[in-house]
Amino acid sequence: MISPEQVVTDHVRRLIEHPGALQVLEFAGGLVQLVAVKAFYGGPLVGQNLAFLGKHMPNVETRVAAIYRRNRPIIPQGDTVIEADDEVFFLAARRDIRAVMSELRKVERDFRRVVIAGGGNIGERLAEHLEHSHQVKIIEHSLERCTTLSERLDRTVVLHGSATSKRLLEEENIEDCDIFCALTNDDEVNIMSSLLAKRLGAKKVLTLINNAAYVDLVQGGDIDIAISPQQATIGSLLTHVRRGDIVNVHSLRRGAAEAIEAIAHGDKQSSKVVGRTIDEIELPEGTTIGAVVRGKEVMIAHGDVRVESGDHLILFVIDKRRIRDVERLFQVGLTFF
Repeated sequence: MISPEQVVTDHVRRLIEHPGALQVLEFAGGLVQLVAVKAFYGGPLVGQNLAFLGKHMPNVETRVAAIYRRNRPIIPQGDTVIEADDEVFFLAARRDIRAVMSELRKVERDFRRVVIAGGGNIGERLAEHLEHSHQVKIIEHSLERCTTLSERLDRTVVLHGSATSKRLLEEENIEDCDIFCALTNDDEVNIMSSLLAKRLGAKKVLTLINNAAYVDLVQGGDIDIAISPQQATIGSLLTHVRRGDIVNVHSLRRGAAEAIEAIAHGDKQSSKVVGRTIDEIELPEGTTIGAVVRGKEVMIAHGDVRVESGDHLILFVIDKRRIRDVERLFQVGLTFF
């Protein structure tokens, strides 16, 4: 039911499509995205409170779901001021994501030149997805695998060699690379090749790290984005074990928080959310509703939005101990038939 390799591939693909993002998650079939970015000094919204966001961008519907400041969560209020280096999680319709990102950090140009270290299943799937819109190179140490990749891929340049070879990276002009993705099965190779690529001039490096304990140690220095396959995949597993009609779960901040997509069912008598406005819903502590999706319509969860049966609600849960309480919100009472 779950392909971890495909989940990781999709995770990396979304990050490449959104330069500057630390995490990009999709809900309601891609209509809504939750994006994490680090606020940069000098960004238009840095030093401003969140109420200013609506005034500054009146034509864009967005909601800041959470802010992490020095690894501590902050429940956003209208008077919350964004500081430089804050990790900001915001929800918006897919079409508005780039506009909101540009307010929080300097705009980065789209990635065009991609170098992938590791031609395994993840590397191959990523190259297959990107090769018609990007310039893609794969570095693979197995000659037999190189032959297979060259037969399966149309436009990707397949290179036989070691991703930790300084000579190879220099010969392939790594300094012109927009993003270097280390996706082998070996953490040491991934980390060392990423550090070398960054030292030689790669604009951004993204590193797959199987040992989850290493992720926090390396991310944010020379390694721009570190990905744990376990954390990327666990949301797919959680979706199947959550109670209520939970259709999407994403683990955030290496498991410290969760983003949940739940469907509201029932009526005002049988449901704790249907027929009520966002302000009237008794949410567990540390939980915020970011958006409501009704059909193809995306509504940012302002206090006067009234929930109807069949609506998809996107929630951000900072305290995982409250997950059961969130699940109970979406369990229909016995009076509903």
